[in-house]
Amino acid sequence: MERVTIYDTTLRDGCQAEGVAFSVGDKLRVAHRLDDIGVAYIEGGWPNETNPRDQEFFQRAADHEWKTARIAAFGSTRRGNVAPEDDSQLQDLIDSRAPVITIFGKAWNFHATDVLRVSLDENLAMIEDSIAHLKTHREEVIFDAEHFFDGYKADAEYAMEALRSAHRGGADALVLCDTNGGCLSDEITRIVQVVAAEFDIPLGIHCHNDGGLAVANSIAAVQAGCSHVQGTVNGYGERAGNANLCVIVPNLELKLGLRCLP
Repeated sequence: MERVTIYDTTLRDGCQAEGVAFSVGDKLRVAHRLDDIGVAYIEGGWPNETNPRDQEFFQRAADHEWKTARIAAFGSTRRGNVAPEDDSQLQDLIDSRAPVITIFGKAWNFHATDVLRVSLDENLAMIEDSIAHLKTHREEVIFDAEHFFDGYKADAEYAMEALRSAHRGGADALVLCDTNGGCLSDEITRIVQVVAAEFDIPLGIHCHNDGGLAVANSIAAVQAGCSHVQGTVNGYGERAGNANLCVIVPNLELKLGLRCLP
């Protein structure tokens, strides 16, 4: 049976939902419940210097035994015009003791120039050398291509070049993010098929639910070639929420015959 990897981000993205706030003890208890049901990855948070709660979670989680799940720390690419070895946020990820590191980078040219205020070439360099630096410290680094689908619709070649930069840096998986939650399923299908035709490493999908289609879009992405699905328990998340793993998993397993959990 074909396998789909489940990546739970309830403890990071889910914490951005209104009214959701976990203590470190809460996070550890939730993580063990997720481990019990067999998710492959548990994203525990963003362990930077302004987030001591998440830093403590990762230090404590490193001393726990996990049956099926790998704990992932989340962060961003290096800052513009700063060497990766001099970037404090990348160092926080390395210091987290998490066996997996997931970083996001800008796949939309508008965000590079108008949000990060760096050149398009510098944004690509930030992606590639951040991943390459982290790969010298960890066996597994996952790249989340933020706003990938909006970026692809604005400038397909640049969005694809962001993925190529991550691939050159050594990323172990490329995750395509519908960060605004505004795509229709046929757009997801068409674009994932283009990406799947070029890359030979695992592709992932990360959908938000602003259009009410996060579950449908995640399933469409798997049918188009993604083998890694990110989401949260009950669809918790910022704004309208994230893709609901409690709906995605049984649909993939029972209707499509894909193995998601052991």
